[in-house]
Amino acid sequence: MLKKHADRVVLITTFILLVLGLVMLVSASSEPGKIKFNDTYYYIKHQLIYGFGPGLLGFLAGLFISYKNFKRLAFIFLLLNLAALTLVFVPSIGANLGAADRWINIAGVTLQPSELLKFTFIVYLAAWLTSRTKNRKSDVAESFLPFLILSGIIAFLLIIQPSTSTVIILMTAALIVYFINGARISFIAGVILVGILGLGLVISLTPYRLQRITTFINPGIDLEGTRYHLNQSLITIGSGSVFGVGYGNSVSKIKYLPEPIGDSIFAVIAEELGFLGAIFFIGLFFILVMAGFLGSRNVRNQFGRLTVIGFSSVLAVQIFVHIAAISGMIPLTGVPLPFISYGGTALATFMTMSGLTVNILRNG
Repeated sequence: MLKKHADRVVLITTFILLVLGLVMLVSASSEPGKIKFNDTYYYIKHQLIYGFGPGLLGFLAGLFISYKNFKRLAFIFLLLNLAALTLVFVPSIGANLGAADRWINIAGVTLQPSELLKFTFIVYLAAWLTSRTKNRKSDVAESFLPFLILSGIIAFLLIIQPSTSTVIILMTAALIVYFINGARISFIAGVILVGILGLGLVISLTPYRLQRITTFINPGIDLEGTRYHLNQSLITIGSGSVFGVGYGNSVSKIKYLPEPIGDSIFAVIAEELGFLGAIFFIGLFFILVMAGFLGSRNVRNQFGRLTVIGFSSVLAVQIFVHIAAISGMIPLTGVPLPFISYGGTALATFMTMSGLTVNILRNG
């Protein structure tokens, strides 16, 4: 069924995740909204207006516009996105939240260009790899070097924001698409080697990144600093036991758990709905991702096939990173859970990706 009716599975699963995501966000955001804005529903209203609203338009555009038009516009989309990435550093436009320059503010509307890259970069990469006039599989000058240069530019712009986790998600998905298209193994190995060396250099030169790695390796240190977030997340997850403490009854989200509406929302799910509820969410994500991968095998158009694989890869990697980080399996990162965490740009982007995925699976 996942392969034969993949378009329906993606459509239904996306709808279920959207509904459950909004329901969980109501619970996770009620107390922060009341404390910061004296409005229990502040965050959910913002998510509906600035996330779900634009996301619905993006979903419908992706669903009903011929997906081949996205190939024609891929370069323009990416170019505009790269321009937006540079605008985050312009004082009159960029919005600094905490220690990061990841947002731009235009006419009172805040956007996160790095989230949009999960759509524009994958679409461009699929279009670029399927160009009929160039050999994108085995020619060094036409394949390996351009891929390496473009990836390097994007990675640099993201790292200096900083948004290291987005780099990992995007580049992993890009490598999967590059590999599926038939790139030589030596090219893949070369990109991975350069990526590991570059990431290692960045981590060694930035104290806060190095501290996260050190804290992960030595859990007993820095209990009130970097490790605090992870410790509270693990306590929150453990508090849910098998059946959970009940919807809306989380105590950790009120006093102890950092970022309950964003980076830590899976911990809130595990506490309130328990192990069974957490497994249910993981199962929905698994179905969504596998429907994309398996359904792509029926897509005849190579651009469409690579686009679906790219979107599914982004979803799979980001879901894994969020859950694994909050569960202590990998170093802590600031990654939202798709369709669930608070964040208008992220929600709109994933909804648009889902709409285009359904379109391609139906018409590819």
